[in-house]
Amino acid sequence: MTTAFYHDERCLWHTTGEHALIVPVGGYVQPPAGAGHAESPETKRRFKNLLEVSGLWKKLDVRDAPSVTAEDMRRIHTPDYLQKFKAVSDAGGGNAGHYSPFGRGSYEIAMVSAGLVKRGVLDVLTGAVRNGYVLSRPPGHHCLSDASMGFCLLANIPIALEAARAALGPKRIAVVDWDVHHGNGTEAAFYDRDDTLTISLHQEACFPVDKGAASDRGAGKGLGHNLNIPLLPGGGHRAYLDAFELLVAPALRAFKPDMIVVASGLDANGVDPLARMLAHAETFRAMARQIKDLAQELCGGRLLCVHEGGYSELMVPFCGLAIVETLSGEKTDVIDPMFEIVEAQQPPADMIAFQRARLEAQAKAVFG
Repeated sequence: MTTAFYHDERCLWHTTGEHALIVPVGGYVQPPAGAGHAESPETKRRFKNLLEVSGLWKKLDVRDAPSVTAEDMRRIHTPDYLQKFKAVSDAGGGNAGHYSPFGRGSYEIAMVSAGLVKRGVLDVLTGAVRNGYVLSRPPGHHCLSDASMGFCLLANIPIALEAARAALGPKRIAVVDWDVHHGNGTEAAFYDRDDTLTISLHQEACFPVDKGAASDRGAGKGLGHNLNIPLLPGGGHRAYLDAFELLVAPALRAFKPDMIVVASGLDANGVDPLARMLAHAETFRAMARQIKDLAQELCGGRLLCVHEGGYSELMVPFCGLAIVETLSGEKTDVIDPMFEIVEAQQPPADMIAFQRARLEAQAKAVFG
């Protein structure tokens, strides 16, 4: 079996409207020269294009998928939110929550994006593919049951997991979110449940600023099934490797999932405009290698990466390529042109030691 890649051109046609980051253009806000919003289709389009130009595209099982159904969405989202989202979309666009502008037709495009994730989860769980990467857009890990948030319009991963459980029966699924921002929407969807382990590695107090504390461990039956790993800004490559060693791997081994899903935000890259974590393509390659090995050890290799954030048109394609190369076991001759620049900015030894000490203290609190 080959690695699957899920993509639909319509996802790149979702528009956030004419905004400068999240502030409407006008008054003293000068219209931007580029796409006009951080959540631009260009990062994703260039990722896909690099897969094609590198030759890796021909070695992937490229798939599309039908949109999710109204029933799929209602398992996660309230009827009022879905009605509002569709009405605003049909009327030409606007906002249905917090920091998530969209244009006409984004409701239907979001259903396509979630549909790609749904098919990916089902394909991996049923053994139709070995593993896969979903180029979903709009993203989903901030979206709440009753409001859009942080560029996310539907909760793509929760919708897909619940659709898979409805089709296949109970499944223990772990979600590892390495987007630089906290995966608050995915956390909220499963916070009181013990069938889903949610792990979020994120820059501390970045977005949402009041979410992602290490002390937030779940509630009720879900107590102990949510793990937040806040990382110091500028933590760099080593912070992610230490987090995997000390927290991610032990948590996954204790949970024993039937499948691992990665919320694959690429905005920890060293030149991302919305974060400051100083990761590079080799950081994502290392994390992908470890998560692939853990999936092989724990759940027969069942692994799916689902695209989330990432706002540098320069670096996102190379970080994404490193992940897909790792999933597929196929290495191209592409070299990350920013590696040496970002590697030269890695934190000093004392900061690396301080961050590791924080992670060790958290691991002791979590695992004893």
